[in-house]
Amino acid sequence: MSGQSAWPPGWLVPDWPAPAGVRGVFTTRAGGVSRPPFDSMNLGSHVGDQPEAVAANRARLQQAIGAQAIFLNQVHGCEVQILQTGTPDGLAADACLTTQRQLACTIMVADCLSVLLTTRDGRVVAAAHAGWRGLAGGAESADGGGVGGQGVLEAVYASFSALAHAGRSPSAIETIAWLGPCIGPGAFEVGEEVRATFASVQPEAVRFFVPAGPGKYLADLPALARLRLRALGVTQVYGNDGSAAWCTASQMSRFFSHRRDAGVFGNGFGTTGRMAACIWRV
Repeated sequence: MSGQSAWPPGWLVPDWPAPAGVRGVFTTRAGGVSRPPFDSMNLGSHVGDQPEAVAANRARLQQAIGAQAIFLNQVHGCEVQILQTGTPDGLAADACLTTQRQLACTIMVADCLSVLLTTRDGRVVAAAHAGWRGLAGGAESADGGGVGGQGVLEAVYASFSALAHAGRSPSAIETIAWLGPCIGPGAFEVGEEVRATFASVQPEAVRFFVPAGPGKYLADLPALARLRLRALGVTQVYGNDGSAAWCTASQMSRFFSHRRDAGVFGNGFGTTGRMAACIWRV
């Protein structure tokens, strides 16, 4: 994980072989104006933070990246939006893509996995919000859809390929992916139903669930995402490898964490901020 001196200390720049015209960043808690427990770079407008603080933080993000960050209403589904000049904030979707310059595909997270995609020629960029429901597929989307096994990565890749390879056969080897920080495999406890959902589509997924008590497992979210991407033919995957440095739950001073902070503040709703993963064409 690397940084850029012009941005707040600790913001992450993907270390991947993206083309020269593509930029990416993952924000941390640093660099904003929000007060505790949202301190300080909270970008979520739906978590109880002061609206003026969120607006100031979003303005700081856009100034830092030199592009318009478009924020979605993320619903843990499989909807994909194609961003154009004039696309407003707040559209219900969990993934977005664009061929336009200076528009940042933006995903907010606080434990879920963000996935950034680009083509080797840099013509198309995309971002996806991959919590376990969206990653597994079968979750109800904004229009009531959702098919078991066809999750958010399959949905965004289908749209991504259609734009990237218009008029010729899609080629997954031309796609590069980066996985952002998320709740790590030492902290992400799930039930049997989650394990069964993934195993019903890819039986080999069971190896990424470590028993943690009766009917409980510790799940490796980035490994499950890599498995899904590999099934699509995407083998150039960088970023989160499941190690402690990438875990949002274990690093309170650096990352927001929905699960961790629900316990810290005792309200059961995860009173915490949201970070953003952005990718854009310059």
